[in-house]
Amino acid sequence: MDLNSLVLPSIIDGEDKSSAIKNRIRKNYQHLRKWAKRSLTDCFRIYDRDIKEYPLAIDFYAGRFCVQFFSYDRDQDEPSVELEEEINSILLSLFGALPSAIFWRTRLKREKMQQYEKVDQQEQFFTVLEYGVKFKVNLVDYLDTGLFLDHRETRRLVASMAKGKRVLNLFAYTCSFSVHAALAGASFTKSVDMSNTYTDWGRDNFILNFIPLKNNEIVRADCLRFLEDEVGSGAMYDIIIIDPPTISRSKKMDQMFDIQIDYPFLISSALKLLSADGVIFFSTNSRKFKFDPSLFSSCLVKEITDQTFPLDFHNKKIHRCWKITLNKLFIS
Repeated sequence: MDLNSLVLPSIIDGEDKSSAIKNRIRKNYQHLRKWAKRSLTDCFRIYDRDIKEYPLAIDFYAGRFCVQFFSYDRDQDEPSVELEEEINSILLSLFGALPSAIFWRTRLKREKMQQYEKVDQQEQFFTVLEYGVKFKVNLVDYLDTGLFLDHRETRRLVASMAKGKRVLNLFAYTCSFSVHAALAGASFTKSVDMSNTYTDWGRDNFILNFIPLKNNEIVRADCLRFLEDEVGSGAMYDIIIIDPPTISRSKKMDQMFDIQIDYPFLISSALKLLSADGVIFFSTNSRKFKFDPSLFSSCLVKEITDQTFPLDFHNKKIHRCWKITLNKLFIS
């Protein structure tokens, strides 16, 4: 990978005694830039609600900025004009970022029906790098950008194990786990998501990395129904990724999906598709989620959240992740 394709602008050292948040953003970025250059990555979080008075997360995407406002007060669901102007001015001062490169979002609790709805029609796609892998990102048209930055290390972990393996990626979104696995030498990947928009986006991510689709299938389906059919097909996989939404309702689904209710079925079904030496990676962003390992008595279950937590995120509750393998004592 050519280092010249990375978008990691240099910023000037210094201190602004009048702005604690400007100093924090500068310090965070300068620290992360060294790692990012070594890692061939130009998308990462440069501010994560570090200062109480600034309830923001600021993500850097190859020279563009996604600023998320987290409301403490339900009566104030949008950032103040003064806050927007202050942050925009800081990003201009540090990075030379014009307002057209800064995208503000409000992170209120989503309605249950609002999981990945389209919010605009501008089709502003551009490319970022993550550990040398290219991904299409859109900071305008959707509630999410196309790449969940908090799972960067989980994707890297999957890639480190993928050579020669068959990989199943459930709730695949834009297929980022699958693309990483394929580039790392997976013999076969299958990505399943019920959205036409995101399965098409996933195909574009494969094409962007010059990966043939022949051994990298993308299936538009409800994952619950897909699992029932796949178990009956006799297919087997060495790595299975399950990263579902917390709650989802779609006209394409037969019923409401609730991770707390449906996770036993998801994992039990996936175990029927798992090779003897295979591994399931199960993750959730739900802060209320409770995992009961006793439901899977024939398995070894290990929480690996700390192993998958990225260095640029400061909120330790961003996700949880488990590694599930078959206990060989139970394999006949």
